[in-house]
Amino acid sequence: MMVRTPYLKCYQRLGVPPPDERPLWQRRRGLGLPIGVKEISKVPLSRRRRRWVSSGVHRYEQLEQVGEGTYGQVWSARDKMTNEIVALKKFRMDNEREGFPITAIREIKLLKTLKHENIVCLKEIVTGAEDPTFDKDGKKKASGNSIYMVFEFMLYDLVKLLDSRKITFTVSQAKNMSRQILRGLAYCHGKGVLHRDIKGSNVLLDERGSVKLADFGLARKFGEAGRKYTNRVVTLWYRSPELLLGATQYGAGVDMWSAGCLIAELLSGKPLFAGRDEAEQMSKIWRMVGSPNDEVWPDWRALPHANMTRVGDYRSSLGHYLRQIPEVTDACVDLVSSLLSLDPEKRPTAEEALDHEWFVEQPYPCANYELKWRDTPGPRDRKDGSQRN
Repeated sequence: MMVRTPYLKCYQRLGVPPPDERPLWQRRRGLGLPIGVKEISKVPLSRRRRRWVSSGVHRYEQLEQVGEGTYGQVWSARDKMTNEIVALKKFRMDNEREGFPITAIREIKLLKTLKHENIVCLKEIVTGAEDPTFDKDGKKKASGNSIYMVFEFMLYDLVKLLDSRKITFTVSQAKNMSRQILRGLAYCHGKGVLHRDIKGSNVLLDERGSVKLADFGLARKFGEAGRKYTNRVVTLWYRSPELLLGATQYGAGVDMWSAGCLIAELLSGKPLFAGRDEAEQMSKIWRMVGSPNDEVWPDWRALPHANMTRVGDYRSSLGHYLRQIPEVTDACVDLVSSLLSLDPEKRPTAEEALDHEWFVEQPYPCANYELKWRDTPGPRDRKDGSQRN
């Protein structure tokens, strides 16, 4: 124990034992505690100590695979220290020349800044050694490390519930989920973030009835004047007309269009625009919400693909479609119609949508605890035009 002499006398006069100024590893050894990270992972640690421990994927016991896409695999896993169930998102590292996936870097960077009750929580990033692989001659190849993102575990996704024949959402339940989705979007847009991939499989629900937005691999910061983005974003069924027509300058309206599609899907139980390709997708949109013209969308002819698209001469049938659903009111039709405006400038923001009268009229949104389902079958593959699941 090394304490400076002048301070040692002060402690002696006060009758207080002097502080231990040894290095941390010496103090841990003196207390009989493990020193290295590998040793630390073998014993349970307090929440205070876990903050500075850099753990690996060996800390988690993989239970079952719950999803797979172009990015890699998602597993449910158990934290060996706390027994908490989490979700492990493993990234594919097949092409070593490209290095760490850029979508993963962007997702990690954004999720570290987004903390909200309707945004999925990123707990930590861990690494783990790859399983050994062998070439044609039977020689062992060099294996690197895999990267895992550790998320809170969510029991369901919206596609799983919508595809279940046992579940039909009431208007009260649809209002609750719609409101939570819009709250998550309002928070993202307030932070200057576009999600750009709002769809059923990226809306997650837990056993407490909380709804959270997930998968920020396509998300970007927005708000910079004149900045251009790619239009090859958002799953086809939820892609807005300006993206389909080749727009490269856009804002929060692309997320609000997707939210409108989801709200209509929650009410009807089936996708609103289920096109097989971009041409069919645009045709379905024109037939449902009406053809674009200079009156409803003044700037549409300036978009790159406007001259290559057959728009026809259709009138909106969205109100008639929605009114066939029980308990759908004029206020509901007004909200969905505004979210599905062809002109992105006419779509309400998430904050404006939350203030809509539909959420304060009867039947009122249910409480979160009423969003509970049991004996729900596993998700089925649905051809929703996804490029990324």
